[in-house]
Amino acid sequence: MDEDFLLLNPGPVPVTDEVSAAMDEPMVSHRSASFEAVYERAQDGLDYVFEASTLDGTATETDAGGTSLVLNGTASMGMETAVANLVGSTGQSPASDRTQSGTAGDHVVALVNGKFGRRFARIAERYADVTRVEVPWGDSIPLSDVAAVVTDDTDLVTMVHNETSTGLLNPVAGVGRIADAHDARFVVDGVTSIGGDVFCLDPWNVDIAITDAQKALAAPPGISAMYVTEEVVDDLDGESAPFYQDLEWHLRKAESHQTPFTSAVPLFRAMAVAVEDIVAETMPARIRRHRRQAAAFRAGFTGMGLELFANAEDATVLSNTVTAVSLPDAVAGDDADAFFDGVEDRNVSISGGQAHLGGTIFRVSNMGGLPDEAILRGVRVVGEAMADAGVDVDVDAGLAAARAELDIAEAAPADD
Repeated sequence: MDEDFLLLNPGPVPVTDEVSAAMDEPMVSHRSASFEAVYERAQDGLDYVFEASTLDGTATETDAGGTSLVLNGTASMGMETAVANLVGSTGQSPASDRTQSGTAGDHVVALVNGKFGRRFARIAERYADVTRVEVPWGDSIPLSDVAAVVTDDTDLVTMVHNETSTGLLNPVAGVGRIADAHDARFVVDGVTSIGGDVFCLDPWNVDIAITDAQKALAAPPGISAMYVTEEVVDDLDGESAPFYQDLEWHLRKAESHQTPFTSAVPLFRAMAVAVEDIVAETMPARIRRHRRQAAAFRAGFTGMGLELFANAEDATVLSNTVTAVSLPDAVAGDDADAFFDGVEDRNVSISGGQAHLGGTIFRVSNMGGLPDEAILRGVRVVGEAMADAGVDVDVDAGLAAARAELDIAEAAPADD
């Protein structure tokens, strides 16, 4: 019998039946008391996720305070919203013209070691003068390189916490200290870490954090979430941002659990259920589960003879929600289809590399609420597809290593 479809892409991730069912409820007005109650539930759950993403569940934002928002767009909208409200103009004039308009002088330092760090830099370049701290995708960014370019004239530092394209967990705490020492605002893409790993707002000096519904929150794609600390509110300039992304307006409406414009009502309902599931599980338990499952993926793939892609050094470590693995020569480049087809034939979905990493790596996710058995199936299917494509791998060794990390004993053979 064919096994059920298993989604192991790094977003969208599987959602529960309860999350799916929430979207099927009768439609209501986004200006109704019923919707306001839904948004309040989502905000309450997001407050918990943003503020208590520690291994002991201790709130990390009790001093500065802040507001959780749900945005009617994916996290790329959230990234631009944060940048556009803190620096520059609407981006309709080229950088050379901004000098004459009085909006020049804004300086952003953008950290880039993967696709989404590059995206953050490209967004910032529409609004301000940007200095990139850039290394090859998959390499670690030395904190010394960041310290060398962040100055008292720097207005904003942007950074991706968990680089989805390469499987690296970047050192937000260290960069936050550097930004804070120069009174620069610090905006962090926590898209594939928040809801699945440790994320500390106040201790890491984060002013605005962004995440996406479809990642570790395990809600459907289409909306995103943002946490805006009270400390940064006075620096926001909604008039300089695109009309739809006026963050001051979003914050005012959020006080009454509304959005400035028509809300994606079914998606907000799904988000409310998803974050309530996280509250029920607790963030400490969720973080430990994600870390254990990521360790099992890493042990399983290396145990069968494959090599991890990312190069974690110094304060940078490997991701606990996304695992990136180098494709062996036999299935790299134009030959990668044989491997990916073998995975698909087994009713499992994984992701390849993005941009120039296509045909070089594959990526799997353990974000959301995957059971341990799904991790083992992912390891097995990758190993079987590799073997079918001509790669010499030891699937049994990989499974044994993954089971050891998950602390799952191998099932005894059935009696004849």
